[in-house]
Amino acid sequence: MPRRIPRTAPDRLTTPGRFPGFLKTASVCVLMAGLLTPLSPAAAAGVSDAVTTAEVTAANDHCGNQCSDILPPGQNGNATLAQILLNQAFGTQPAHAQDQLGPYANLAKGYSTLTNATINTFFNDASFGVPADQVASTVKPAGRGDVTIVRDKKTGVPHITGTTRYGTEFGAGYAAAEDRLWLMDVFRHVGRGQLTSFAGGAASNQGLEQQFWRNAPYTEADLQAQIDNAVATNGARGRQALADANAYLDGINAYIDASDSGRYFPGEYVLTGHKDSITNAGTIAHFKITDLVALGSVIGALFGSGGGGEVNNALSLLAAQEKYGVEQGTAVWESFRERNDPEAVMTLHDGRSFPYAVRPENPQGLALPDPGSVVEEPLVYDRTGSAATSTAAIASTTAATTALGSARRGMSNALVVSGDHTAGGHPVAVFGPQTGYFAPQLLLLQEIQGPGISARGASFAGLSMYVELGRGQDYAWSATTSGQDIIDTYAVELCQDDHHYLYRGTCTAMEKVERKNAWKPTTADGTAAGSYTMRVWRTKYGPVAYRATVGGKKVAYTTLRSSFLHEADSIIGFQMLNDPDHVKGPESFQSAVQHINYTFNWFYADSEHTAYYNSGDNPVRASGVDAEFPAWARPAYEWRNWNPATNTAEYTPASAHPNSIDQDYYISWNNKQAKDYTTAPWGNGSVHRGNLLETRVKKLVQAGGVTRASLVKAMADAALADLRAEDVLPDLLKVINSSPVTDATAAAAVGRLQAWLTAGGKRTETTAGSKTYADADAIRIMDAWWPLLVKAQFEPGLGAGLYTAFTANLPVDETPSAAHGPTGAHAGSAFQYGWWSYVDKDIRAVLGEPVQGPLARKYCGGGSLGACRDILISTLKEAAGRTAAQVYPGDAVCAAGNQWCADSIVQRTLGGIKHPGISWQNRPTYQQVVEFTSHR
Repeated sequence: MPRRIPRTAPDRLTTPGRFPGFLKTASVCVLMAGLLTPLSPAAAAGVSDAVTTAEVTAANDHCGNQCSDILPPGQNGNATLAQILLNQAFGTQPAHAQDQLGPYANLAKGYSTLTNATINTFFNDASFGVPADQVASTVKPAGRGDVTIVRDKKTGVPHITGTTRYGTEFGAGYAAAEDRLWLMDVFRHVGRGQLTSFAGGAASNQGLEQQFWRNAPYTEADLQAQIDNAVATNGARGRQALADANAYLDGINAYIDASDSGRYFPGEYVLTGHKDSITNAGTIAHFKITDLVALGSVIGALFGSGGGGEVNNALSLLAAQEKYGVEQGTAVWESFRERNDPEAVMTLHDGRSFPYAVRPENPQGLALPDPGSVVEEPLVYDRTGSAATSTAAIASTTAATTALGSARRGMSNALVVSGDHTAGGHPVAVFGPQTGYFAPQLLLLQEIQGPGISARGASFAGLSMYVELGRGQDYAWSATTSGQDIIDTYAVELCQDDHHYLYRGTCTAMEKVERKNAWKPTTADGTAAGSYTMRVWRTKYGPVAYRATVGGKKVAYTTLRSSFLHEADSIIGFQMLNDPDHVKGPESFQSAVQHINYTFNWFYADSEHTAYYNSGDNPVRASGVDAEFPAWARPAYEWRNWNPATNTAEYTPASAHPNSIDQDYYISWNNKQAKDYTTAPWGNGSVHRGNLLETRVKKLVQAGGVTRASLVKAMADAALADLRAEDVLPDLLKVINSSPVTDATAAAAVGRLQAWLTAGGKRTETTAGSKTYADADAIRIMDAWWPLLVKAQFEPGLGAGLYTAFTANLPVDETPSAAHGPTGAHAGSAFQYGWWSYVDKDIRAVLGEPVQGPLARKYCGGGSLGACRDILISTLKEAAGRTAAQVYPGDAVCAAGNQWCADSIVQRTLGGIKHPGISWQNRPTYQQVVEFTSHR
């Protein structure tokens, strides 16, 4: 078989991102390549180099060649040291490291002429198996006779086939390590809060470990206890999950041993000082079962933990009450909160109500802080060396707030249409998670076929014993982040000192949990030697997040998450999803995802049915407790039947979760799930990016004859839309044009904006690869105008204090360049969080148009149309005068003024291999297009 050298390495996580100049010298690269030429993995495994041409059969595949998927940049996420050096010096790519990036990027300009026949120009064929002429390699890992890993020529995706359950999972672990070993190692250290000691002390590394360990400060005993609990409480499936995990770990560790002895392990281990490139001295630590829980805690924190924010909510409520008085201030606050906005787009549009976290009529147990008393709990102590410099704390804190922001903030969409409205009479789905863009990608593709497992799709690296999002024999499933509130804030009254609190009347000591990290400079990260200690104080009500006083009493605000100490529980649901004997239709699909305690919206399609279910352990709160604000840590306000020893409680029943079978269509882009179902994030109002899907899919369904191609087109069209232009700009122009625009500068700007709107209001290149936007001036004006108009529209009426408090609850803007938004630049995901609904409702109110769920007051121009128009024109003129360099100030990737580059998507390096930027799209990272033609 052709030599297959495994693959990847860090730079944003800072490892091989800043090589000395000598690494750019070609002669050194060639020398290093010669020194480090490794054995091929196949040779190390004792497998013939001759390509096995026997076809991997596509048994029990009911997709009829109508399943496709894509996951940029590529399957190969490992790279040897030689490959990293060549990439850094000359830009060369290891095999399959980048071959899915081009097709993914090309959809942005290619979707308009898409047909069913050309879908796989932009996606992979996701049929089961590999045709005989497409087999690139066949490996029996570690010489085992009960599992075979076949990789295809086009993408290098592993197709794992086992004759025993153990062998199947062993193969899954081996293939995962072959594709993502370095990344898996990075994230097991992130989950343990030990990244800087492992990969270096750069501010970005400090930020990663600080962000995640603050939310999941587990001891080794905590990690093991979660394994034990998941096994003990799930009977035969729990025992099978443990056996699967151990087999998976054995496969990972077998690859570590083989790559170490064969010297084809990821080159990052050399660059970070863990291995010696000449002598091969040093070790790569084996993975153990608790590593999987550490990895799971990172993924859960990123994608599946809705809620929190009660302290910020309290601060903005207090600011509103200070401005307007208690009654009117509360009304203003509620109107901006939009808990149950009647104009919000919803996934379930059948009118059914699913009350959750609704506002109580008579709130009980509120523990609002005294004004000015709130202080965030410190995390980092005892800084030394480079960690103790004047800028170190600021840099690491900034990095912590933005760590993996594109993954954390922008989360997935789904378009699912019932067979009643499709051309083929079968449901069609286009769906996937929006997990950010990384190199290597956080997810990996695989197909697993073995006893009790039959699936292809994506899994998080290091947790890929099962396919987590993908397709089975005759069904497919996916998820979007739902964000309902499973995190509450409690005010624990302090006693004795700052580290004792009253627990049910008894003065109780807080538990101190620490991580002490130290680092020294390496080739990958030249940060000078330093160290610090991360310290979290845990109570029975969760870790301490803030300190304050309430009515003069000293308190600590803690965060209690229903999935805390239960990161491993969801494994049972994923096991069921992979089991063809379990999932046989929409009802059994729903029963599977009910075992997942992460907060997700789950979607399903087979040849006959579609389905939806919202998962998560939703705690039943005490009567009168308002989930929006901190509550006193007293028995009367605790979750019903809460047991602090196990962090378990009574949860809302499955029937109370939004759920549905065979609705005419479903859309989701992290929008509101259903009537009366409150989600934790702010901004679920009249304008939401979910509207971009709702408008397009509803139109398709009304016309009928929906195809895979037409549904992909709807997704791709929405992916280029500027939400502000499509849903808010028409009303802004209505106000401006309520009288003739006589100012030449304003008139020219209005003309450009109107022309852009007429053209569709999209952020798209003039031609593929031009790296220049059509309607570039209008886009520049809108990007400059939005923050100016929002501030001028609302700050005079709200006052500076309340305006600032509300912007802490919900950012004003989230453009693709993220100059004003929370995701960080080059992240792809955009228009999830912003003040679009507020602007929309207020402008319509000023125009005298009907508004359901209006803001409590009119703000633009104090409610005067003329004054409002003056504000819009004055801010528009200011925006029009701002140069591209002012609007797009430049960064490490882009020169100032380069609009296209400012928006562009960059695969953020978590390893040593870098990739070029691509034109902006607002779409899932991993995406499926499916239409099953038959059923078992």
